[in-house]
Amino acid sequence: MSDSTPPPLTLRSFWHDLPREGKLLLSVVVFEFIGTGLVLPFNVVYLHEVRGFALSDAGLLLALPPLVGFLVVGPGGTAIDRWGARRILVGALVLQVAGNVLLAFASTPAAAGAALLLVGAAFGVSWPGFQALIATVIPSELRQRYFGVNFTLLNLGIGIGGLAAGMFVRVDHLPTFQAIYLADAVSFLPALVLMLGPLRHVAGRVEHHEAAGPKVGYLDVVRRPAVASLLVLSFVASYVGYAQLNAGMPAYARSVGEVSTQGLGLAFAANTLVIVVLQLVVLRRIEGRRRTRIMVVMASVWAVSWLLLGASGLVPGTAGATILVAACAAVFAFGETLLQPSMPALVNDLAPDHLRGRYNAASSAAFQAAQIIAPPIAGFLIGHQLENVYIGSLVVGCVVLAVLAVARLEPQLPPGVNGVRDPELLGDADAVPEPTPKTGILD
Repeated sequence: MSDSTPPPLTLRSFWHDLPREGKLLLSVVVFEFIGTGLVLPFNVVYLHEVRGFALSDAGLLLALPPLVGFLVVGPGGTAIDRWGARRILVGALVLQVAGNVLLAFASTPAAAGAALLLVGAAFGVSWPGFQALIATVIPSELRQRYFGVNFTLLNLGIGIGGLAAGMFVRVDHLPTFQAIYLADAVSFLPALVLMLGPLRHVAGRVEHHEAAGPKVGYLDVVRRPAVASLLVLSFVASYVGYAQLNAGMPAYARSVGEVSTQGLGLAFAANTLVIVVLQLVVLRRIEGRRRTRIMVVMASVWAVSWLLLGASGLVPGTAGATILVAACAAVFAFGETLLQPSMPALVNDLAPDHLRGRYNAASSAAFQAAQIIAPPIAGFLIGHQLENVYIGSLVVGCVVLAVLAVARLEPQLPPGVNGVRDPELLGDADAVPEPTPKTGILD
């Protein structure tokens, strides 16, 4: 075993190898994302069925956070590189608290829009901020593991929150929905305390080298051979992935599959269970594998999940529809266990330290661009009884994702960035791997 390859993964060994700052960051993940889980499955339900906004209007409102996030992510990435990730994250956490409190009492589309604008501004900088913060405190050889374990804890929180909210909320009782949005606001406070206290010394202003620091902008970043392809891949993965899980899937399940709110909670709980059970197993299997090949497997898995969602429309209002939606969420989760350790590690292994904020911001911008257009498109197709077109477009998108990963991105990546832990290949950090005989999709 080479010095660059970490030992076989166990929770004990992973925790032992983590620096103190990494342990502190993981300590608040579950609590914060319990709040997210309380509201995530029910945003469409809250806006459409509880507040009475038209489904198309709800889709437009849910496009606001990624739209605002997209607009602020560029300046946010520059701010992260200039002032440090921690300071930017403190502001983002404050905005999350304010946005969720306002959303709990938003009785008009204008008030809901204002709340979602705050949430979107926070989201726009929080993703690149946390990625940059993690990359600052976690060494490269542990990042893929860290992102995987972090994602497991994140989804454990979301699953607990989703299951609890599914049993608690009632569409005919507004205060139950107000309670979950207020609880979501409270869930951000521990992370805020952590940033202002024990981690106040972490991720401050980045040291720039004279020749390559402040003069480098986003255009210079995007011009790097692998970056443009990576951004296109992030966009497609977001469109056929999380944008649909968070908005399209609940809308389809309610309007076409006629699944209850309790059924939606069950689906998100199944999603979490799969991630918690499989993530460590998947991490062991993918270490040392090409991350682009992992994306191909992920795309195939997601195509199957959307076909399962489409099948729920064939048996609307039945237990079978609920089971199919839950199966869709569970199969989708398997794809998530492949994506979440790989994509952030790929971005941060590609990025130099003094441009880490910009690299993560560019990736986040691609992700959020898809989130802007996906909810209105999903709302339009589902609201106009074009559910077969909706499902078909997602399956085709998964095929495009797989082709982009192998045919476009893979030839442009240095082997170490692509997850290969071969010491001979890692000797030249800028080398692009030569074609080698393949024995399997993940080789």
